[in-house]
Amino acid sequence: QGTVYASAPKQEKKEKKDFALPPAGRDMRRVYAYLLKNRLLDREVISAFVRAGSLYESCEKFGDNEYRNAVFVGKDANGIARHAHKRSVNSIGKTFRINVEGSDPRCSFHHTGSSDRLYVFEAPIDLLSFLTLYPEDWQRHSYVALCGTAEHAVLWMLEQHPGIRMVCLCLDHDAAGIEANGRLTDLLREYGCDEVEVLQSEYKDWNEDVKARQGLPAQASEE
Repeated sequence: QGTVYASAPKQEKKEKKDFALPPAGRDMRRVYAYLLKNRLLDREVISAFVRAGSLYESCEKFGDNEYRNAVFVGKDANGIARHAHKRSVNSIGKTFRINVEGSDPRCSFHHTGSSDRLYVFEAPIDLLSFLTLYPEDWQRHSYVALCGTAEHAVLWMLEQHPGIRMVCLCLDHDAAGIEANGRLTDLLREYGCDEVEVLQSEYKDWNEDVKARQGLPAQASEE
């Protein structure tokens, strides 16, 4: 209509925030209660990651409110924390989960073993659920939680540990997980990893399988 539109002003580029772990609480009562009672995870598996410094309970205050979360820590090759995934331990209400700002997506929550096998999961709870289901000699193998479905963490694990020959994709048994399995399989083969397998839970994810084993209702898988 003959009107000249002014271009939008350039937005200032935000500086990337430095990574810092959330402050730890004085105990882990809520995290243990949530993981044991609500998620039905194995105590010894949980404690192994606690002893490794990869799992703790945070305590953050915002105004008059105090928030407790489970924090799943990812470390670099030198054992320095570079990634943290926070998850609420509330059994009631909306679930809260987020990667801490400034986290390096390559150094996600993981365990490094001595075998040539790497198991890949979407979330830390999935990883711990799998170990609860199959605990025998689990420390021998390597495991990583992507905290999503991006490939950064699995590729970093392969770079850091060239002895890994087999990658087993254990993502959720739903439409998004199946799509991600296919995408990651193609990407890993392009990367040079020929031994890629897909291992699916019977139900929607590995924690649903844990529930089913305990005789509880479990969310069905989807194709």
